[in-house]
Amino acid sequence: MMVDFIILIAAAFGAGVLNTIAGGGTFLTLPALVFTGVPMVAANATSAVAVFPGYLGGALGFRRELRDYLPRQLARLVAITLLGGLAGSGLLLVSSNDTFSLAVPFLLLFATLVFLFGDPIRAWAAARSRATKPEGAIGLFLVSVYGGYFNGGLGIVLLALFSLWGMIDIHRMNGLKNALSFSLSAISVAVFALAGIVDWPKAIVMMIASSVGGYAGAPIARKIPKPLLIAIIAAIGFGMSSLFFWRLVS
Repeated sequence: MMVDFIILIAAAFGAGVLNTIAGGGTFLTLPALVFTGVPMVAANATSAVAVFPGYLGGALGFRRELRDYLPRQLARLVAITLLGGLAGSGLLLVSSNDTFSLAVPFLLLFATLVFLFGDPIRAWAAARSRATKPEGAIGLFLVSVYGGYFNGGLGIVLLALFSLWGMIDIHRMNGLKNALSFSLSAISVAVFALAGIVDWPKAIVMMIASSVGGYAGAPIARKIPKPLLIAIIAAIGFGMSSLFFWRLVS
């Protein structure tokens, strides 16, 4: 039991650091929970709860940028995100552990590829944008469904979507990304909590550890070169994807 909590604390701390610097915390929290014996669906729900506090800090950190959006416009985007997150969370609830176990290796691989090629994806999206206002309800809803179901790589997918909308100010984009990510995580955590699938003792310990890791992430980010950081996170992502593919076929 003590060894399990040490593993979970270490994973959550690392996830907090990664999410603050660049994202990818799910690559650590989900496998750690599965390794310590939490069923796959419950592990995904508990992982979402574990990293939830970091999104609030991120949203508060971009308060100034969020003031640039009209209240009605921001409320509309949040509402769409909540609906998509609710749908994705509900989809997870009706997924069996076997079904979700089948999907996880592919989801992890997708999230890793999205992270690794995030900059080219955003550049591609920006080149094809039509300078439209951020009103792409269908695209945001589908991305939110994905986020409610799995969450891995959500921030990068949101940034690519904003580029397709014609947004170019990265600070305003990050502000909106954090606000919508927090909203989506809030509805997901509420759904998972009401459904009773969260392993709360482990979730609470991991929430504390991820918050500490998130605070520690800033000074660490200043010391690690970006190419090295990307390589480390990509290696973790591909490694965990391979591990779950191996579990699937063994």
